[in-house]
Amino acid sequence: MSRSARVIWDDALTSYNFGPSHPLHPVRVELTMALARDLGVLDKVEMSGCDPASDDELAMVHHRSYIEAVKGVSATGRPDLSAGLGTTDNPAFAGVHEASALISGASLAAARAVWEGAAEHAINVAGGLHHAMPATASGFCVYNDPALAIAWLLRQGVSRVAYVDVDVHHGDGVQAVFYDDPRVLTISLHESPRTLFPGTGFPEETGADGTAVNVALPAGCGDSGWLRAFHSVVPPLLREFRPEILVTQHGCDSHALDPLANLMLSVDGQRAAYAALHRLAHETAGGRWIATGGGGYELVQVVPRAWTHLIAEVAGHPIDPATPTGQGWRQFVRQRTGETPPLTMTDGRNPEFRDLSGGYDPADPIDRAVMATRNAVFPLHGLDPLP
Repeated sequence: MSRSARVIWDDALTSYNFGPSHPLHPVRVELTMALARDLGVLDKVEMSGCDPASDDELAMVHHRSYIEAVKGVSATGRPDLSAGLGTTDNPAFAGVHEASALISGASLAAARAVWEGAAEHAINVAGGLHHAMPATASGFCVYNDPALAIAWLLRQGVSRVAYVDVDVHHGDGVQAVFYDDPRVLTISLHESPRTLFPGTGFPEETGADGTAVNVALPAGCGDSGWLRAFHSVVPPLLREFRPEILVTQHGCDSHALDPLANLMLSVDGQRAAYAALHRLAHETAGGRWIATGGGGYELVQVVPRAWTHLIAEVAGHPIDPATPTGQGWRQFVRQRTGETPPLTMTDGRNPEFRDLSGGYDPADPIDRAVMATRNAVFPLHGLDPLP
């Protein structure tokens, strides 16, 4: 379906580095790009560099006093707890402003490429830092690059932007920035805030005219339940909202192996979600699609495969799940991490789901979560919450 696709990349994007023991280790994007290159995925896209976001661009979302505080930490490496830097989640490090501004610049470059027609789809796998708030760092995120991309699009005159977040954690920062803005529809599917950071994302958080949508899924939810929830909520809302551009965040920490969360998806289930969002970009947004990475803390077994599938989907050339990972990449993984790499691009699953149109089970916790969301927001969009 893709007419043209652009990957925004610069090796300096790996400088966003909270230290060797931090879960958000940049080796995950390094291994992703190496795998995508090894499998020939990058041969099917246009590669483009980026510039750091300027202070004026960052100020579309972030307070200038916060930007100055991050710069102060960046110059000295010393914590500034008032800015949220120097905590376990968000350690202070020298160069943090430059590294964070470059990630934001990459997402802005993706937005610019799609809006100006240089590419139909664009992706920044290093981005997706959706927890950053206007005046503080949060949840491993310093500057909120998806929110900045959306804010830039609105300044260009875009009237409707839809943002779909499939990270296991609630996309709280993006929701907060646009909570009262009816031009932006934010949809987040995540593990219930009762069991996972950041403790927000209940279905009752509906924003302006129902433009904040939250599907809070129970711990243990796997491929079939997650896909049932996705297809029960996302397609009808996108079809009704009719965005000019679709922005998506693809944290792959919903995987069963992720050490920081409790959903049970496979790489195959995640790949099915990417394909569904690609189809919806064409159906509802004229094909204009901006994708980012996000969370994902199983650095070898999950992130590189999930996001290589994502890049391939963005490129319009999906990878056969049975494809083996190459010997060269496996050797690189051993040298770089000392870990045993995965042998193929699949977890051996064939995700299927039952559509909600066949009825829902009020005793099923996934169906209860779905119906809580549909009851909260569907009437605000003129949609019937009942299947």
